[in-house]
Amino acid sequence: MKKIIIVAISENNVIGKTNGEMPWHVKDEFKHFKDTTFGYPIIMGRKTFETLGKPLKGRLNIIITRNKNYSVSFNDVIILDSLEKSFSYCEQNNFEKVFVIGGGQIYSQAISLVDEMIISKMKFKAEGEVEFPKINETDWIIEKIMEHELFEVFLYRRKNVRQN
Repeated sequence: MKKIIIVAISENNVIGKTNGEMPWHVKDEFKHFKDTTFGYPIIMGRKTFETLGKPLKGRLNIIITRNKNYSVSFNDVIILDSLEKSFSYCEQNNFEKVFVIGGGQIYSQAISLVDEMIISKMKFKAEGEVEFPKINETDWIIEKIMEHELFEVFLYRRKNVRQN
């Protein structure tokens, strides 16, 4: 199973605000996100889920929280207490891929565990307090860059990871 981070980052490394809000709305980037993740499980922290307000359609939504009493009244949502349990659940259910979609704390935990990263690098700066963790460039190969008007999509593959 491929474990993949998908994220949009501003020129100044901002990915969001502490209240979970996205500091921009770029329709083309949202379409890229939906097209890429549709049909696959997505893993996110509680704050990210609460910002969305509801599960993203066409995907199993896995929420990570340490709050044992946390619950939601939606189908297609699973609540687990760790990233490791989320990955195990997806492996046990034979998913081909799983996407980690944020926020900052979840990305920090996931960056050393994932096989690929799909990073939309926005062509502007943004205000916000949550930043993407530092990428150790020696661990990654940039496999592809796709140009868009307001952003570029970089496909990173971890070095020494076998391709299927």
